[in-house]
Amino acid sequence: MCRVAPVIRSFFRPETPVRLRLLTILIVTVAGVLLVVTSLLMARVRDQVRIIGDVAAPQAATAADLYFALSDMDAQVVRMVLTGSADAFAASRIDALGVYRERSDQIDADLQRSLTTATGPADRATVLRLMDHLAVYRERVWPALTGGPAAGGYYTQATNVLHLDLLPTAQRLRDAGEEQLLSAYGAKKTTTKWALILAVALGAVLLLLLIYLQVWLARRFRRMLNPALLAAGVITLALVIPAVVVLSAQETRLGDARTRSLAPYLALSTSRAMSYDAAADTSRYVISGRLTVYQQDFTRKSDVLLDSGGPALDRWRTYRRDHERIVGLADAGRTAEATGALTGIRRGDASFDFSSFDAAVADVADAHRRDFDTALRGTSRMLTGWPWLPVGALGLVILLVPLGVRRRLKEYQ
Repeated sequence: MCRVAPVIRSFFRPETPVRLRLLTILIVTVAGVLLVVTSLLMARVRDQVRIIGDVAAPQAATAADLYFALSDMDAQVVRMVLTGSADAFAASRIDALGVYRERSDQIDADLQRSLTTATGPADRATVLRLMDHLAVYRERVWPALTGGPAAGGYYTQATNVLHLDLLPTAQRLRDAGEEQLLSAYGAKKTTTKWALILAVALGAVLLLLLIYLQVWLARRFRRMLNPALLAAGVITLALVIPAVVVLSAQETRLGDARTRSLAPYLALSTSRAMSYDAAADTSRYVISGRLTVYQQDFTRKSDVLLDSGGPALDRWRTYRRDHERIVGLADAGRTAEATGALTGIRRGDASFDFSSFDAAVADVADAHRRDFDTALRGTSRMLTGWPWLPVGALGLVILLVPLGVRRRLKEYQ
């Protein structure tokens, strides 16, 4: 027992090489932990940004685009049914057929992308159901487009499939995409928070230990500065401060991009889909023999658009006045005039005024999408190299610390 006590006391005596070795090992260990934590978490943040940009955001955008394309496709079908085979409306019918084919191809492409990027069996099953409903819709549309007295009846069946099956299923896919996007942002935010906490905490501990060792050596060996330890401290600061800045900046930048660009883009995609469906209600009202349900649906959708605070609402109010005029003509039995006012391409005709509204909304939506893509690319560039920078910087610190105390330890040999 008497022999053990002096050993223990010498172990903790500040002038012994044991104390110097312990401090060196402790500093190297903290630097190693900081290296691993910073490198891994930076890599994780970078991967989560990639997931947002390459998976989650495109999934949400594709689902929103699909919902819009379905609404527009049906709007073009009702235009073709409304104009029939009359020569006076040949130009409108050809335009509607071209847009119908474009939207049909767009829907097929969106469904294939959604099927490829589906993250689970539930999303995959939703896409497959959409494909089945789409096949049924097209079966109903084909006889409606061939003309004849039963065209309106076939179109009614087709639009029922759209509103009862296709759009609700597309809505579920869109909701799932937005939930996955929210989850991806939440996961990245959590990783960023822990990366900041650990980088600041471990960086501060490492700096304090380096300062303590520097002061201890200065007092013990009458040397004011140890160049190797000083360099290690400078390198630590040069790593931790930029890491904190980058982590904070990427979180703010991508969060702002989601709030100010991506969310408005998705909302405008929904508004565009609703506007196309509302505009189609005008045509449905005319060809259905003035069923009040279509007038009620238009009013409900129009009110939602006006309450949304979206862009170009003055242009939508212009279209709404066109709608009321067309309904008045249809109610008076002047179906041909109503069809002309609905499909005409002159200013004051419904088709012209709706296109003016839609173009304005599309411009704003595209600007939001470009802003988000720009912010995403900037964030990715900001994180470039960061998974490896801690390896180089802290690896150098781990080498410098033993180098800085090597001479002092030799004095005890």
